[in-house]
Amino acid sequence: MSDRSSAAQGAANATGNAEMGRYWNEVAGPRWVGRQAVQEARNAEMLALLLEAAAPRPGERVLDIGCGTGVTTEPYAIAVGPQGHVTGVDISRPMLDAAGKRIAGRGLHNVTLMLADAQVHAFAPASFDLLTSRLGVMFFADPFAAFANLIAALKPGGRLCMAVWAPLAENLHWKIPYEIAVRHLGPPAPQPPHAPGPHAFGDRDYLRRILETARFRDVAITPRHFHIHGDTPAALAEHAGMFGAVQRLMDEKEAGEEARQAIVDETEAAFSNYVEADGTVRLPATCLIVSGRRAG
Repeated sequence: MSDRSSAAQGAANATGNAEMGRYWNEVAGPRWVGRQAVQEARNAEMLALLLEAAAPRPGERVLDIGCGTGVTTEPYAIAVGPQGHVTGVDISRPMLDAAGKRIAGRGLHNVTLMLADAQVHAFAPASFDLLTSRLGVMFFADPFAAFANLIAALKPGGRLCMAVWAPLAENLHWKIPYEIAVRHLGPPAPQPPHAPGPHAFGDRDYLRRILETARFRDVAITPRHFHIHGDTPAALAEHAGMFGAVQRLMDEKEAGEEARQAIVDETEAAFSNYVEADGTVRLPATCLIVSGRRAG
């Protein structure tokens, strides 16, 4: 980054993460918790891909960034066993509260849940074997600063393994409703390149530059194809209108209830083309499995 862009980004940090904190505590977090079962079913295949790539081992210490409701934290805690430990970090209190209930209900005693901004939180240096995240790192106001902070928490030789969304164009479950919303409401206001959001790391070169600037070694960014699952086209269409680019466009345009419902109805019709023989829905999707390590 140039000195000018670094200074501008630094000035944005004072408000950027605060805005994300507000969004995930007051808007997206409560919605996510309210639709927790739907969310988990949607992304089950992605979670399996991440766990396979991360390969957590007994006795390891894991840092789970953007742990949300604990759906990733739980299998990591089981994998590392009683001699290992998982620290789950999130900026959203409603989601962490849900994670706490999940962890307690599973009887897991090797988990610490922490309400913190991972971009700036002072983690214990060189204390984790594995840094991981499923869709929890694309919202940093300054990802260069965030990953420079996070790598310091890894032990020498410690590894990074996380899943982020590929670009919107490679994910029909986002692309279809977004294009419908744009037809109804018009395009969004111009945004800075790589603005925080679900697809902020879809640019592979940008993501690689962030990680290599933070001194991660052996960085690999691998697209993996999977399917988003849903019980019905209606349920998936409703979900699309409550999160991500579609929800943000609706809010930006101050769309009325009639316009919002029209977008959801048209999305439901489009999603009906992806119904399986058992009546459930499977939409093609792509994530990026990102790996690297701290020099040992």
